Amino acid sequence: MYSKIDFIFTFLAVVSVLLQGYCLQYFLESFLEGRTKSCFHGLFVTAAYGLSRLCIYWLPPTGYESVKTIWKTVLSLSILLVIAMCFYKAFRAVTLFLVAAFRAIADISAFVVLILLDKPVDKLLTVWNLCMEKGIITSEKTFETAVNVSVIGNQIFREAALVLLLYLSLKGIVRNYREKDYAIHRTELLSILTPAMVSLLLCALLRIIMFTVEENAVETVYDKYPLLLAILPAILLLSLLSILYGVKLFQDTVYLNRERSNRIVLEKQIGSMQEHMAEMERIYSGIRSMKHDMKNTLSVVLRLAAEKGESENKELQAYLLEMNNAFDGLDFRFKTGNSVIDTLLNMKYHEALRLVPDLQVDVKKLLLPSDLAIQSYDIAVILGNALDNAMEACRKLKEKEPKAKTFIRLSSVRKDKLLIFKIENSFDGTLKRKRQAGLPETDKADKKVHGIGLANIKNTAEKYQGTMDYKTDGRVFVLSVMIKNERA
Repeated sequence: MYSKIDFIFTFLAVVSVLLQGYCLQYFLESFLEGRTKSCFHGLFVTAAYGLSRLCIYWLPPTGYESVKTIWKTVLSLSILLVIAMCFYKAFRAVTLFLVAAFRAIADISAFVVLILLDKPVDKLLTVWNLCMEKGIITSEKTFETAVNVSVIGNQIFREAALVLLLYLSLKGIVRNYREKDYAIHRTELLSILTPAMVSLLLCALLRIIMFTVEENAVETVYDKYPLLLAILPAILLLSLLSILYGVKLFQDTVYLNRERSNRIVLEKQIGSMQEHMAEMERIYSGIRSMKHDMKNTLSVVLRLAAEKGESENKELQAYLLEMNNAFDGLDFRFKTGNSVIDTLLNMKYHEALRLVPDLQVDVKKLLLPSDLAIQSYDIAVILGNALDNAMEACRKLKEKEPKAKTFIRLSSVRKDKLLIFKIENSFDGTLKRKRQAGLPETDKADKKVHGIGLANIKNTAEKYQGTMDYKTDGRVFVLSVMIKNERA
């Protein structure tokens, strides 16, 4: 007959499975994009997981417990993979790790809780039996109530501990796996998949050897070998840690490699910028010198033409005046007092006009202190990358809306030892953010080459113990960079 205790146990098992289903959808959604945006998406995943566990539980016996255990493990992994494929855009290599890791951690959590909480409840039941034998408990109803409360309380605590350990472990993976959009390579996948698969096989082995029947009594492996009561949880927890720290080690390696690559790109960019701007400065210096000499020559010719006062020289005077005005146009449009920054701004200005002819560029509020301690080329990296991004945003806006007004505004302010740069530009209002880094995502085809501008700005700012931040105000993108006015 189906007792109240059985009903409560079944209810607790169902609640536990549903909570595990919630953990599954939290885990998958942290890495994979859902196929639908429905608010019931998570409920569907939870329900699908619950039904799958119910189906696996009611599998018919095979006559060979070891075969059934392996079959259940394979089937469980397959169902998890199907759930991931059906509810998420999961055609990625990392999905294999997510499925294996979830199943392994769920099994480890179940075994750790089972082993650690099995003996305490047995001890408690022994206490109630002693109390009954010694006459401390005289009523059978009181004894039955004490036993039922102990068993139910233990089951509640067991299910809660299982779900909590599962959730905290998955949360640890989500937190440590920072580069969630990273295209994982085969060897990298194997490095994080191996601990999960080993843990799965360990749990399958425990299922086979954990319980034995001798003289019509069920015995556990640690009843025969009490030392295993300490060794098994330790092995299981070490397996869990191998999964968690395997992910952390992998992500640290990815992060260091990416930082190293970005640093190399940044150094090459600085070197190229130094050479380019040095050449541009030399050319501009020669042009300014030539312009100065030519203006003096033109002034003399104009005076000579004016002294003759002949009407036929009027056209000559007008032509010479026009040439004189043309030479004025050779002056730098932007003058901050720093030759490197002036060269960069003027170079980028002419480049911007080729992309967006009616672009408005305002740098009137870009002021550099006289005691500037920051390397000019580091400022050039910040402003150069910011201007490149701003120009691209204005170009995209102009392509979508030819009549839209486009602008770029640069300004700076000094507060004690801090120097704050602010770059504002118009854009089309569409901004995609990378989930793992919080930076805007490039929409160019070659994402490995493009999309590192803001990362380089951030690295340069951190070089001077500074920070980078950005925000959007309607259709205006605002980039702020704060750095210390000190030598790096």
